Amino acid sequence: MLLSTIALFFSLILSPRSVLAASSHPAELLQALQAAASTQSFSDKFTAQVWLVDMSNRLKRFIPNAHARLRLLKQVHIEASKHQLMPELVLAVIEVESHFKADAVSVAGAQGLMQVMPFWKKEIGRSEDNLFDMHTNLSYGCTILAYYLKKEANNLTRALARYNGSIGHTKYPERVMRAWVKHWQPG
Repeated sequence: MLLSTIALFFSLILSPRSVLAASSHPAELLQALQAAASTQSFSDKFTAQVWLVDMSNRLKRFIPNAHARLRLLKQVHIEASKHQLMPELVLAVIEVESHFKADAVSVAGAQGLMQVMPFWKKEIGRSEDNLFDMHTNLSYGCTILAYYLKKEANNLTRALARYNGSIGHTKYPERVMRAWVKHWQPG
């Protein structure tokens, strides 16, 4: 594990183009990565860069633009860390909920990346909050997921079912866990 992390880090330093995405400006991407890695939600800059590169490569199929990926990943890590959630779990929830489409709207009216229902604005926010805004949506979604985890004594299956509004059913939690294992599981 440590050797693969070190190899990943050096591949970033030696060839940012191949690691972060095809771009005519690899120095710009490296700069963006270093800026994203400066957030306080990571224990250190090395860990941040390794995680961001790894997750950026995984996210590439959903978000082709490297700068947009880094922006999203940084914000996911900040909000997940703030609520003591695994950022990879949040990524799995986003994959299942919206396939990383910030403007997604469900048939039930849920909005944005984490498909937050508008009634939550009255419960935990302000009526003028924009659930299509990435920062706002991630803040709401992580707050709600953390709330349900606490309410369900850290039972992830039940918390995810509550998040989806399907308490008592396991189809949604199973989809999130499959996405986590297939695409986001660390290591």
